[in-house]
Amino acid sequence: MKPRQWMLGALLLACGAAAHAQWEWKDANNKRHLSDRPPPPSVPASRILKAPRGQMPDLRREMAEPAPAAASGTGASTGKEKSAPTTADRNAEFNKRRTEAAEQARKADQQAKNKAAGAAACDNARANLRVLESGIRIATTDRNGEQAFLDEPQKAEQVRRNRDTLATHCQQ
Repeated sequence: MKPRQWMLGALLLACGAAAHAQWEWKDANNKRHLSDRPPPPSVPASRILKAPRGQMPDLRREMAEPAPAAASGTGASTGKEKSAPTTADRNAEFNKRRTEAAEQARKADQQAKNKAAGAAACDNARANLRVLESGIRIATTDRNGEQAFLDEPQKAEQVRRNRDTLATHCQQ
């Protein structure tokens, strides 16, 4: 066999080994399991014998956790033990966070729209005030579609309204 063929064969064997069972653990009955999928969550990390590189659970965390009250021999539960959240719990928390984020985004969008509308209204009030103070004749149209010109007291009232609007709602 040529060295080139031997190297190719060795390479194929090395690549094929990654496809075999990568997880090995013992269940509660001390039965050994081999699989390409991780063990169920009920298997403690101390019973996992082999895992893919970088996926081995951290046994230090499991050993640092206090033993449950039932296992310590007291027989009474303090009620403070907290089990790992279930998939349903995690899903509910995720949905809650997603709903809160959507609500915050909706509020921010509404605030931006209100701010833009307020800025447009202020610009409109400033433009109206400039026209009213310019001294030109201003015509309005009534409900019947008839045109009428503003007299000086009406202009003065419109100027007062625009200034009040600018003073209360707009920063100049």
